[in-house]
Amino acid sequence: MPATYYKRFTSLLYLCTLNQFFLQTAQQNLRLQKIITAVSVFLFLIKITAWYLTRSVAILTDALESIVNVVAGLVGLYSLYISAKPKDYDHPYGHGKAEFLSAAIEGTLISVAGFIIIYEAINNLFHPHTITKLDYGIILVAITAVINYVAGTLCIKTGKKNNSLALTASGKHLQSDTWSTAGIVIGLLLMLVTKIYWLDSAVALLFSAIIIITGYKIVRSSVAGIMDEADEALLKKVVEMLNDNRKQNWVDLHNLRIIKYGATIHLDCHLTVPWYLNVHEAHIEIDSLSALIKKEFGESVELFVHSDGCLDFSCAICVKQDCNVRKHDFEKRIEWTIENISSNIKHSAETV
Repeated sequence: MPATYYKRFTSLLYLCTLNQFFLQTAQQNLRLQKIITAVSVFLFLIKITAWYLTRSVAILTDALESIVNVVAGLVGLYSLYISAKPKDYDHPYGHGKAEFLSAAIEGTLISVAGFIIIYEAINNLFHPHTITKLDYGIILVAITAVINYVAGTLCIKTGKKNNSLALTASGKHLQSDTWSTAGIVIGLLLMLVTKIYWLDSAVALLFSAIIIITGYKIVRSSVAGIMDEADEALLKKVVEMLNDNRKQNWVDLHNLRIIKYGATIHLDCHLTVPWYLNVHEAHIEIDSLSALIKKEFGESVELFVHSDGCLDFSCAICVKQDCNVRKHDFEKRIEWTIENISSNIKHSAETV
């Protein structure tokens, strides 16, 4: 009885720790997104001031993108608020998918801003504006580039750490804004030195293409998340780790699937173990597999493993050396790959 109570206590303690981890991660994401939104508003005001002083179409297009930053920041803030909600009856896997919707909206807004920039740049070629106080404009815009880069780097670092697509998308957006702003500053400096004012539109056109491509990539990644598209990079990392740490009782592994729900990674698979292991012994192997994956990916992983007993044809690929009931000679070890580990078929020497 004491052992049973101890096991229940440790399981409850683990669940409490896990819930606390998710809560702290969500709060950290939400807090950072609030800061990013406030920074976006501040930078927008600086760029509008720079445009008012210079009347440069390149600076105006940069300011237009900052409007997108503000809207995207608000959308990202709301999505992180939603995704931070705990699991409930209606959402048994949590609310993490809201981050994919946020990233899709943000990517779309970025692309729209790119096309607006193209329109304004072409219009300026045919109806050029008088540019004034260019030196002041360059200083103000350069300051926003530095702030954007620092904020973007912090977003991406935290987003990757917490598996938050919303934060990662915001960070990439801010960094793309940084590079476009840096390019605009270079173009404005050339214009200041050469007095060739059509460079204003040329610079705007060049960096609008970069902005549109960035928006497309963010939309593409968000759609992949919504559709539960296989993450090959993540699968490859999992497969390599399992091959390197494979145990003798892990005869086969198949039907492995990974789904992302915001900061949570849901992983399930079928593990084939020797048929004569009792329930407790099979569970030890599952616990070992779970501990290995959580050691690599942290507590953000939800793991569900179904155990299968080996069949006669499994002997040919089983590396267990002290098996007293082996019916066939060992032929070859099967290296797990993305293809065969994702299959729902139990492997044998003939099937792989």
